[in-house]
Amino acid sequence: MIFDTLLVANRGEIACRVMRTARAMGLKTVAVYSDADANARHVREADEAVRIGPAAARESYLKVEAVIEAAKRTGAGAVHPGYGFLSENGAFVEALDKAGIVFVGPPASAIAAMGDKSAAKARMADAGVPLVPGYHGNDQDDALLRVEADKIGYPVLLKASAGGGGKGMRVVESGDNFQAALDGCRRESQAAFGDQRMLIEKYLTQPRHVEVQVFCDSHGNGVYLFERDCSVQRRHQKVLEEAPAPGMTAPLRREMGDAAVRAAKEIGYVGAGTVEFLLDADGSFFFMEMNTRLQVEHPVTEMITGQDLVEWQLRVAMGEALPCTQDELTITGHSFEARLYAEDPEQDFLPATGTLNRFAMDLEGAGLDPARVRLDSGVESGDVVSMHYDPMLAKLIVHGDDRNQALATLNRALAALDVQGVVTNRAFLQRLATHPGFRNVELDTRFIERNEATLFAPRSYSTDEYASAALVGLNQLARECESDSPWDRHDGFRLNAPHTIRIALCDPAHAQDSDDSAAVVIVEGTRENGNNPWNLTIGDETLTAYLTPLNGDAVAMTLNGHRRRLQARRDGNVVVMADPAGETRLFWRRIDAIDHGHHEAETTLTAPMHGTVVALLVEPGVRVEKGMPLMVMEAMKMEHTMTAPADGHVESFHFQSGDTVSQGDVLLEFAADDAH
Repeated sequence: MIFDTLLVANRGEIACRVMRTARAMGLKTVAVYSDADANARHVREADEAVRIGPAAARESYLKVEAVIEAAKRTGAGAVHPGYGFLSENGAFVEALDKAGIVFVGPPASAIAAMGDKSAAKARMADAGVPLVPGYHGNDQDDALLRVEADKIGYPVLLKASAGGGGKGMRVVESGDNFQAALDGCRRESQAAFGDQRMLIEKYLTQPRHVEVQVFCDSHGNGVYLFERDCSVQRRHQKVLEEAPAPGMTAPLRREMGDAAVRAAKEIGYVGAGTVEFLLDADGSFFFMEMNTRLQVEHPVTEMITGQDLVEWQLRVAMGEALPCTQDELTITGHSFEARLYAEDPEQDFLPATGTLNRFAMDLEGAGLDPARVRLDSGVESGDVVSMHYDPMLAKLIVHGDDRNQALATLNRALAALDVQGVVTNRAFLQRLATHPGFRNVELDTRFIERNEATLFAPRSYSTDEYASAALVGLNQLARECESDSPWDRHDGFRLNAPHTIRIALCDPAHAQDSDDSAAVVIVEGTRENGNNPWNLTIGDETLTAYLTPLNGDAVAMTLNGHRRRLQARRDGNVVVMADPAGETRLFWRRIDAIDHGHHEAETTLTAPMHGTVVALLVEPGVRVEKGMPLMVMEAMKMEHTMTAPADGHVESFHFQSGDTVSQGDVLLEFAADDAH
């Protein structure tokens, strides 16, 4: 079972993470890739890489024959599946075994045992693992299912027996809604898994999602590496995870851990696995399911135990015994993981695509200890985020001596993370991590829904925030316009008079509402020369302002003698300012004239994401009013209508119906009536 070459049958951050450990163990690494990933980071980092098909996952990463052929071609003696794709595919494991290639994971029989959720529940009951009250039988008659739901008591949770990832799952509040929910779940389950079987469970109204990391070897040994709390979720997908679970007592931890190991041994498990539980407020816990693979959130377990779980996987796959006994495993400190997605939380978490103009984390500027912060990423600056795969870009993992310290480190690290060119959930993660309910451990699986009003509250800005954003812009202009000749300068220079520049600022969401004076704040900056502070005028207020560059993106912002350290950077026309308390984003541009608080309308409209032009709705030259639809584009299976930013007319369209556009492409030229 010894091997010297490992093929990673996955992509993105998990492929890079597995290869990092494999290289440290002296193994040669092989990547596989689709056409969309020909230049991806995991391909660049591998010793060898093999193309396995077109962009679509079903024609590449999910093709068992292509992956096995790539392993044979490169002499790989083992395949690590990562997570997702083929990681829990029993047929893939059997095909590898037939080809004489080691699968870094459990046997096919264990995958099958946990793949059917109804059968798995029955086996867990036999092993003495606590179950949520419910129905897991084979009789799927509609009337019987309704009777069982009535017997359990509402609310109940309908779940696809073969499901996962929130598909084929609905909460039913009363019997009146049962049949419609059942029909909907069956349709989703059939489409996603080719299986309509359902199970019914009592729906716990405020449970926590706590999972236990287990590990077993082929010598009969089994241990648990403690637990993780993964309660903060959206659409049944985890967003923030932490280890250990806050509020756990030693007896409860031991009881849950022992139950998890019993579950693994019941099915003859080998390798890394996760047993997921629902933890009720009274301390009772119930088995949900077992993930027969490495979990996305495994790094928080590594941080608190000091163990490399991928190394454990590889050594167990080579036939070695577990490197530690249960008594030798200990918890040190606290760890958080935040999942960075290419998605827009303000648009119902709509996935985003584009090119990462910048992807970096300024640890030095944020004053962070590199030993406390880990960024597991599958991308780098310049990489393209496509529409073909999961939108997760990276995982930010931090460690602290206790939960409060780890949380403070997480917020500082999120502030230091600079992602430009693609919309992400970074600011939303910081809103979650700074939320009082999260700090106070008021956790359950509906945390985001319960706190939606505060997490998505309309943003208002203080005078200091407007002043700080303007100061970033003013200093940028000053740097760009440095010249010995006054004729070459555009920074407001006047002979024998103060330099004066006017800046228009607004929320980026209102950047096209250019004639709405209520949405725009004007800041006038004046200074005698380049060495003096700026005097900023905002309405009736005047502030004396300095900006001092520090390390990396860090700056010291001084307003009327109050100095604050923060990360400040430009993302196109948006100023981004972040500190451990949160993020501020303001659309910024210079204006040379002010007309009663109005500023000149935008003359171009850009594509908000990759997509296809569906229709052009007006003729160039024909006058339109502000807000009138101009063109329709389709992206992510949704239509988006581009509207007139002001009264005026379209001068020209840059694309026609049917054309594909990229995020940021200029779609049309627009002339406002009052443009000069």
